[in-house]
Formats: sequence, structure tokens, C-alpha cells
Amino acid sequence: MIDEAHVEAADKMSQVYVAVAAFENSVRQLVTDVMIDNFGEDWWETKVPTPVKNDAKQRLENEEKVRWHVKRGSDPLNYTMLGQLLSIILNNFDAFEPFLHDKDWAKSIFDTVEKSRNVIMHSGMLSERDMARIGSFIKDWNAQVAL
Repeated sequence: MIDEAHVEAADKMSQVYVAVAAFENSVRQLVTDVMIDNFGEDWWETKVPTPVKNDAKQRLENEEKVRWHVKRGSDPLNYTMLGQLLSIILNNFDAFEPFLHDKDWAKSIFDTVEKSRNVIMHSGMLSERDMARIGSFIKDWNAQVAL
């Protein structure tokens, strides 16, 4: 019932989705680990910018209204957007510097991944060049962070 060309395009982008989703979740894990190690268990309340906390709280509250659907999780970090993860990192960069070394480098990784993420999440198609770039950037990130 669905046009085969749409299925083929979605299948091709599914490979990129897997890489982007894994990247995003690995960043969440890095943020959690670094923040707990440096600031303790209450880091969310004490070290996250207020607008990020407010947005996450709003998303959580909106999801709680739809009881029939699975939730993202109980951790407020699951309710942050990719750019908000970067905001947490940059606002606490001293704690992340041993892993990331350079704010501008980290920002360039996030900016590029987010551009491609947005295309994929809205059913768009990346070019081969864009897919290769995402692969290279994620490989670079993993080599730099190396947890």
C-alpha cells in the first residue's frame, strides 16, 4: 500500500537514524556520568540552566497526560533536545574539558548532527555526502570521548 520508493528511502535513512539515536543517547550517558562525578546526584537541580529544566519539565508533564502511550523515561535528561544537551555541557565545560577539550569543536559536532537529525526526523533524505559527514563526525566524537 505504500509506494516502494518511499519504503526504500526510509530504509536507507534508518541506518543514519540508528547512528544519530545512538550518538544522542551516548551524549546523555556522558552528561549523566560527568555531572554525577563532578557535582553529585542533585546536579540536575543545581547545574542545569533553568530554561532547559523548564522545557524538560513541560515535555514530561505533556507526556504524563497521555497515559496510553509509553514514556521516554523517568530521567528529566530524557526530555531534553540535542541542543539542550550541548547547553548543559557548555555551561559546565570545566567538567567536560578532559573529554571534549574544545568548546568550538563540540559545538560543530552538535550543530552538524542536529542538522542531519532534523532532516531524518521529518522524513527527509540526506545526501551521500551528508551521511558520510555524520559518520565521520560521530566517529570523531567517539574517539575523543572514549569512555
